[in-house]
Amino acid sequence: MSLNNGTVSETARGGRAVAPTAKIPFPKRKVPRERALAELARLEEAYPDAVTALEYDSPWTLLVAVILSAQTTDARVNMTTPHLFAAYPTPAALAAAPLEDVERIIKSTGFFHMKAKSITSAARAVAERYGGEVPREREQLEALPGVGRKTASVVLSVAFGDAALAVDTHVFRVAHRLGLTLGKTPREVEDDVVKLVPKDKVRFAHHWLILHGRAICKAPVPLCFRCPVNDLCPTAPIVERTLRARAHEKAKPARAKARKKAKKPSRAPGRKR
Repeated sequence: MSLNNGTVSETARGGRAVAPTAKIPFPKRKVPRERALAELARLEEAYPDAVTALEYDSPWTLLVAVILSAQTTDARVNMTTPHLFAAYPTPAALAAAPLEDVERIIKSTGFFHMKAKSITSAARAVAERYGGEVPREREQLEALPGVGRKTASVVLSVAFGDAALAVDTHVFRVAHRLGLTLGKTPREVEDDVVKLVPKDKVRFAHHWLILHGRAICKAPVPLCFRCPVNDLCPTAPIVERTLRARAHEKAKPARAKARKKAKKPSRAPGRKR
């Protein structure tokens, strides 16, 4: 899983242009609990209607959409799944589908060979083990082909309303930048964030963090000047220092060239004969 994807062309404060390869280090300490709770409250206020962008009409269609969403956009998945489910509307139908045809339909989502195997194998397991119904237990979900903890958490929280927090690249990044965690793995980040959020809001916290990561707290450079949590966030001053240092380094060749030009002796104009 990539944890540093995306590029932007604006900086934290003032909107100066920055190199798309800029990297902002995470804070080295977590913020106090009271500050973390205040940050999360601001995000809840900023994204009050946060829901998944994936379009679905059942736990099964959501499960397939989440599997297909790996390394692509939700918009691309939403353009693909209507064609897939029109051709193969049930787990049993998809399990019996020719793999080549499934690959053709989902090709635009990327990694289509692997994804086609995952969704057809998951369809077979759901049809044969659970009578075509997606199981509600995490252990059973994670035993399905192509389903890991993140995918299971999305299905549990979105389709079934359980208190589950899925940690993707955006959630990982934003949780670190806000100082909510020092976790090295998605599971460690999940555990840290869940401790801060009331149980009845855990399933929404994923959406607060992911939407904030997509809209403002982008990789590699966040748009801190637009951030509703700017005054509380421990990363804002790190962004400022990092970009100032980068600007200084970028200006070095120009300053050296100017100094060299200033030291070069000028020639007196010769007299014409």
